[in-house]
Amino acid sequence: MWTQRYDLHSHSLHSDGEHEVAMVAQLMKQQGVEVWSLTDHDITSGWKEAQKAADEEALFFVPGVEITCEPALEPEPQQLEATGRVRASASWHLLAYFPKHRPGDHQPEIDSFKAWLLPRQDGRQPRMQAMCKKLGELGLPVDAEDVIQRANGSVGRPHLAQAMVDLGYVASKQEAFETWIGDGLPAFVPHQKPTIAEAVEAVKAAGGITSLAHPLYYGVSTPSLLRALHALGVDGVEAVHRSHTDAYRHELTEAAKQLGMSVSVGSDFHGLSYQSRPGNMPQQIERLHSLLKVF
Repeated sequence: MWTQRYDLHSHSLHSDGEHEVAMVAQLMKQQGVEVWSLTDHDITSGWKEAQKAADEEALFFVPGVEITCEPALEPEPQQLEATGRVRASASWHLLAYFPKHRPGDHQPEIDSFKAWLLPRQDGRQPRMQAMCKKLGELGLPVDAEDVIQRANGSVGRPHLAQAMVDLGYVASKQEAFETWIGDGLPAFVPHQKPTIAEAVEAVKAAGGITSLAHPLYYGVSTPSLLRALHALGVDGVEAVHRSHTDAYRHELTEAAKQLGMSVSVGSDFHGLSYQSRPGNMPQQIERLHSLLKVF
């Protein structure tokens, strides 16, 4: 059985999304989503707002977060070429979901997870300052504090890209990434990240489940990728993502099925100026993790 009622990957102003949490919830509802997760980068500060908005919109809310991790495998040149990518992402992103948790309820294991996550948020500000310093040395001065103030919580490169647009250095955020701040480019600065194994351990200790976000970005062939994820204890893979072709979605889904892994679905919604709408992502209900099968 197929459904379009799930969207388990979205962002708000708490990280690099462009809308308030309440507006993200409203847009999800308008597009027919009934099960929604807010998965801001390395931060959980939007959970209470999201639960309140979900209650108001009659959505089932799943607390989530997108954890920035070290790559578990090196990219494969053949795979990058086959998917039309110049380079692989410098980090792997692990989606963590806590379906049994209701924001506002006191759970020691969730508090422990948030404490584990906190240094990952703090580490983003020194990195942003270092990237602004690099841009200044390249003749493109950017006030790091201005960039940090643009984020309600977890500052990221999209905030810096918008600052560069506002300063007239580039015509678009895409140009900022492709010319200056993308992985491996002149103003890029890596930051300290947990391994996939460390993140999985932290999530499981808090009663959560995991799924690797947008695997297309990592330049690893499906058999190698899924075997590695399975060995690392990752529960599933985000086969249904807006960047994936139907053929790639099918390939990932079948490989996950063979290993007994689940499949998650997400539009990776960041805002209306990035894409037209959230939701509208067909998914097989039987491939979802059992804890996420609300209907």
